[in-house]
Amino acid sequence: MSFNIALSGVNAAQKDLDVTANNIANVNTIGFKESRAEFADVYANSIFSNAKTSTGSGVQTAAVAQQFHQGALQFTNNSLDMAINGSGFFVVSNEIGSLDRTFTRAGAFRLNNEGFVTNSQGHFLQTYKANADGTPAGLGINSTQPLRIPDKAGQPQQTTEAKIGVNLPVKAGALDPALFDEKNSETYTSSTSMTIYDSMGDTHTLTQYFVKVGPTADGTNTENEWQMRVFVDGEEKVAGGVELKFTNAGLLESIVPADIETEELGFSNGSDPDQKIKIKIPSATLNSGAFEVTENSQDGTTVGRLTKVDVGSDGLVQATYSNGTTENLGIVAMARFSNEQGLTQIGDTQWRQSLLSGEAVTGQPNTGIFGKVSVAALEQSNTSLTTELVDLITAQRNFQANSRALEVNSTLQQTILQIR
Repeated sequence: MSFNIALSGVNAAQKDLDVTANNIANVNTIGFKESRAEFADVYANSIFSNAKTSTGSGVQTAAVAQQFHQGALQFTNNSLDMAINGSGFFVVSNEIGSLDRTFTRAGAFRLNNEGFVTNSQGHFLQTYKANADGTPAGLGINSTQPLRIPDKAGQPQQTTEAKIGVNLPVKAGALDPALFDEKNSETYTSSTSMTIYDSMGDTHTLTQYFVKVGPTADGTNTENEWQMRVFVDGEEKVAGGVELKFTNAGLLESIVPADIETEELGFSNGSDPDQKIKIKIPSATLNSGAFEVTENSQDGTTVGRLTKVDVGSDGLVQATYSNGTTENLGIVAMARFSNEQGLTQIGDTQWRQSLLSGEAVTGQPNTGIFGKVSVAALEQSNTSLTTELVDLITAQRNFQANSRALEVNSTLQQTILQIR
């Protein structure tokens, strides 16, 4: 019996050494969670035995329990590196379209050759679909999808509407609109221009010229009337121009025509020849100040190239493109479990849910009890090297002590066998 007790002690000490050695080996593994060997005594008894004089039967390994406390954050220069500051796991899948999900705290992500965000094992980071306002379209784990970052922003969008807001100088000298020549700056008071786009994404220039109209002898025109002429690529596209009349307080009183729309632009580069642009003047004032453009915008875009990727603390992934557009690509999916220690280890710093862990509960980062996402950071191993070295010494001493117990038992038995 004493041989078995000492042998169980040796095995337990060996298990403790193995666990400690594994912790030390992974001290630099990103997202690694240290383990702790937990032991229980072995005690055999029956209803006919005397419990007061019964001895134990040794020791057994009750569990090798992982410790999921937070590891220190290490900051990097990679915008796709992510760390969870708080509770939760990243959700990954090993194939596109697969519903088999695994979970990890290691956030060292990168782009593969198809633009998908993956970890070093090639597993795909899962995200929720994002609405335009940055909220998730759904939070179910089966509704997650691999995150892909396209290097260009969709299709070009032709300009259909342009807005111009101006302040016109009341002290400007009056000019004769009949003498207007866009090539002669002395025939108009001020001008402004903007870039517009056709259906192919090519750029063109829309220019507005402002002419102060002097009073006429019959009083038809007053000091507070201006004319706006609209040109696209050097050709006038609003016949007769636009009349702007202001009140004595400098406020815009009327616009003729009320609905300003260009003629068909008829670009010759293969784009939509029927393209027209509606021009709106949401604000126009007349005062003693200088000519000033207060609004100058249009709704067209060209093809944009990826310039930046941002990940918020709430997991929202947003891409910025060279044409000035931004796109919400998804929201990083996060999962938690009722019993984290019940998760099944599958290697590569990943876990799979089990009956002991319970079903995964998914949610958005930085909401409820889910941790926030720290960008350009990695969670280091939560192993304390100092503590592990002390545990290593302790396990070694335990091994030596139990080995000594085996040696003593062997000596006693040898002595008994020598009795004659």
